[in-house]
Amino acid sequence: MDTHYEGGSKGDPVQITEDEAAVYDRQIRLWGLEAQQRMRNATILVIRLRGTATEAIKNIVLAGIGKLVIYDSEEVKEEDLGAGFFFRDEDVGKKRVDAAKARIEALNPLVTVQALRHPTLLEQGSLEALIMSVDLVCVTDWDREALIKINDICRQFGKPFYAGGTFGLLGYVFCDLLKHDYISPDRSAPKEAPKNVKATASYSRLSTALQHRWTGLTKRQTKELNPAVVHIILALWEYQHIHEGKLPDDIDATSELGQIANSILALSDVNRQVLTSVPPDLIDAMSTSAVHEFSPTCAVVGGILAQDILKALAAREAPIANFFTFDGNTGGGSVCRMKM
Repeated sequence: MDTHYEGGSKGDPVQITEDEAAVYDRQIRLWGLEAQQRMRNATILVIRLRGTATEAIKNIVLAGIGKLVIYDSEEVKEEDLGAGFFFRDEDVGKKRVDAAKARIEALNPLVTVQALRHPTLLEQGSLEALIMSVDLVCVTDWDREALIKINDICRQFGKPFYAGGTFGLLGYVFCDLLKHDYISPDRSAPKEAPKNVKATASYSRLSTALQHRWTGLTKRQTKELNPAVVHIILALWEYQHIHEGKLPDDIDATSELGQIANSILALSDVNRQVLTSVPPDLIDAMSTSAVHEFSPTCAVVGGILAQDILKALAAREAPIANFFTFDGNTGGGSVCRMKM
């Protein structure tokens, strides 16, 4: 079911008070009161609290959403302390959501925070009920099959879906906003009389986007999309699938990861004048670093993820369409339209 999404809550709207207007004054001047009202009435579900989610949560809570629901069934590990700034040394062994909840609430007391941790919540019936109760779903740092499953349930109930994550110095954001209306500047209007126009974008679910082919793109167009990074990310998802959710963590994985990456590349019909195979140095790097989080990468990807979620809620400006990749080696990012 491809349900039209307008942003914000479909329940009884909560009006912004004078005190809230004072807190969000700068944003209201930027977005407008109606856009801030949409954010104020939104309930967002974030699944998994690792480095990318930490940065995204900080930004959307400070922006003034209405309610944040966080889900994670795992405990804080020592490796979470690097990129997860909601966690402290004394939190190791505690449930991630329990350790993070009070620190998230301290960012903005106007936002309601609900923490969920029970594994059964991801069972089909419970997950469907949970997704039905929110306005937008964001899943971070999870495997491809889980992302597809949750995206499909979001489609079933007409809920916008975001996925984001990092693999070492690489990162991505994918979004499926169903049929999304937004206000965009009219580029054809004269400079002395600028105006906005209403635009609509139709998105694809992740399982469809993954069937994307690069046929027909010019050499320049292909280069701009950084196909090597896109295909190594797709290869890491496939590697996870083969190895029951585990990412490569040893140079011995280089050969297998390279075969997977180049097999996917061959099927994608990428312009061979640009890329005939995924660079060996990129494969080597991902074989040993993909499993690790780096704070700067999480900060960039989480920031982009949060910014786009807020764009979608506010219905101002065009959101990502629909697969963003970040290359921390160069500091560059690109957006690939996959099956849109």
